[in-house]
Amino acid sequence: MTITLSDQDKNTLRIAAYGAVALMAAAGAAGRPGKIAANGSIALGSATGPIGHVLADHPQGKDLTGKSVAEIADRVLPALTAAMNLLQQQDPAEADNFRGTVLAAVETAQLHQGQPSPAAAEMARKITEAIDAARMAVVDGQDRPELQKAIEEIVESGFVAVSLRVRDERGEWAGSAGVAELGGTAKPPVNGHARIGSNSKTFTATLVLQLVAEGTIELDTPAAAYLPEFGLDRRITVRMLLQHTSGLFNYTGEVYDDGSIVYGIPVPFGATGKEWVDNRFHTYRPEELVRLALSKPARFEPGTGWSYSNTNYVLARLLIEKVTGRPLAEEMQRRILGPLGLSGTVVPDASPEMPEPHAHVYYRYEEDGRQRTIDITRLNPSWGSIGSDMISTSQDLATFISALLGGKLLPAPLLAEMCTARATGIPNMDYGLGVFVQKTDCGGTVITHNGGLVGSASLMFSTPDGGKTMTAVLNWVDDADMSLTTAFRDAQQRLVNEVFCGEQADPAQPAG
Repeated sequence: MTITLSDQDKNTLRIAAYGAVALMAAAGAAGRPGKIAANGSIALGSATGPIGHVLADHPQGKDLTGKSVAEIADRVLPALTAAMNLLQQQDPAEADNFRGTVLAAVETAQLHQGQPSPAAAEMARKITEAIDAARMAVVDGQDRPELQKAIEEIVESGFVAVSLRVRDERGEWAGSAGVAELGGTAKPPVNGHARIGSNSKTFTATLVLQLVAEGTIELDTPAAAYLPEFGLDRRITVRMLLQHTSGLFNYTGEVYDDGSIVYGIPVPFGATGKEWVDNRFHTYRPEELVRLALSKPARFEPGTGWSYSNTNYVLARLLIEKVTGRPLAEEMQRRILGPLGLSGTVVPDASPEMPEPHAHVYYRYEEDGRQRTIDITRLNPSWGSIGSDMISTSQDLATFISALLGGKLLPAPLLAEMCTARATGIPNMDYGLGVFVQKTDCGGTVITHNGGLVGSASLMFSTPDGGKTMTAVLNWVDDADMSLTTAFRDAQQRLVNEVFCGEQADPAQPAG
């Protein structure tokens, strides 16, 4: 898709982008406003494609110099809204590029202020809101009745809430169905926060591969060379961790081919459901989870099979922290979340809080012969330990997977390695490095890594080039028997078929 921008449109983009930097400089004037503005402007130079050309031409917004924060805000915030609207109507990918570039510049400006002032933090929030409110205004104006019908029928099959976002050749659409809370009438937020489960693994694998690109880590070096303290089998390489071919016991438990179960930590499913409820605010440290796994027999010899194990990604987290000397959350923000402007994405570690807005999540269990249903929106996610503990939104997931597969986060050779999959034994689903490569019912290929974390699941699908994406959040009342497993699989398959196999109607007209 191409975009056509008038001279006035180009001026709007420049005022919006460089004005956002000027706002951060003015709001952080207690620091070094000149340095803040210079660093933010340099960050705007990361823009590529048509947006990069526009921002590189006459970049300085000289008419904003010397004005008060309020005066700059009165001009810049509406310009951000207008810029996002005009780009979204012509090419959602360029709208994403502009959004990510501006928010990366804002992040850079904050990083160079020392301790950011409250005024600067508040201005960063207003800038983000101006951008995202504009996106949602365009999204809500697009009519896709077949998608709305699909999510309403999924709710009717037993789910509490569904929100869906699609970006394709027709533009962007987002909608929701169901209720945000049991007993309520409010619909779930279209872009609400959710625990994204094992989608976290794709973020983690991307970060590891960025370190590989820099030469800090080698994929085929034994993981024990970086983490000697655990006494890992030296045949286990970094690649095997990302690919789930290490054979390491899954600390959340293993189900073997003969039906036997070996338990790890208490989980919400099976015989440990009630124990998990009672301990859902317990904090697990990553080293504790690894040592538990290593106390159990390996599932197979390293490199001789495939078996999904959360242990692999706890080790990947520890590996990142060891070689960078920084906490995983900080490194994730610096390398992925900040540059892409993923303001709705959080690495919570052990915090039980869920940012607003969000739909609620529930769990049903038996106690003293009676069924109880409790709200488990708040829980300690440390048992996922970056294998499944992150929080995000459908919008951020779409931006992330599109940027990843579009080549914005990894060099082409490593992206190709990431998406080169080996057989898993699951029909039509092979596994690369932190992603599943799935065949659709209509013979196509999608890159995906969905995630569930007790009563909630986040879907993240994309064509291999990042050009068409589908992200969704489904909430339900979960239980130890996983009663909605079949309904969830059916819902997921329906959405994939609807988006990636359905006949395309005439392109929707931009919202007037």
